[in-house]
Amino acid sequence: MEVTGIGDQLIDWGVAALALAGEAQIGDRYLVKSFQNGVLVAMVDGLGHGTEAAEAAKTAIATAERHAREPLASLLELCHESLRRTRGVVMSLASINALDEMLTWLGVGNIESVLVRTDVNAPAREWLLLRGGVVGYRLPPLKASVLSIKPGDTLILATDGIRGGFAEDLDLSDAPQQIADRILDRFAKGTDDALVLVVRYIGFGHEQQNA
Repeated sequence: MEVTGIGDQLIDWGVAALALAGEAQIGDRYLVKSFQNGVLVAMVDGLGHGTEAAEAAKTAIATAERHAREPLASLLELCHESLRRTRGVVMSLASINALDEMLTWLGVGNIESVLVRTDVNAPAREWLLLRGGVVGYRLPPLKASVLSIKPGDTLILATDGIRGGFAEDLDLSDAPQQIADRILDRFAKGTDDALVLVVRYIGFGHEQQNA
């Protein structure tokens, strides 16, 4: 797995993963990468499973880490170029801008991404529109979506080793790590690599924003 340190006051997050039985490496990978006043979240599923899937996923994550501040469409295109000699990946990206309290997200393939709201005046759940394609082989037209976020909103990403319905009946009073563990335990298919990443937006204080 690829992880970078995140300041305590912007997000809280947890991750849970399970490799397909008999495989030495997992082809599902993630990145949580901070930058000034923001954070990039990425999840990647290398096609298939095993060593070749893991290598493709590692390449995508390394590219995303190097270019974390790029607009998401540009970042996906950079990943696409870096993956041309691999079997390819499906990929979802989310970038949080804490100054504007906006979430930008974009995905290619079947990684489910859902934003669970705490605001009773907003839709309870908003799902990332998935576009067909394979990063490294064939990209669809790319257009990121932008949503407002508030402290307490929780972003959940899951690869296709997790069954549908994982975002129902969540207890948002639980810590992100508890939520990730519970989703993996209850919804892992057991027939593929599985990865769940839960990111709760916390934000930071007014004085820090203007420091």
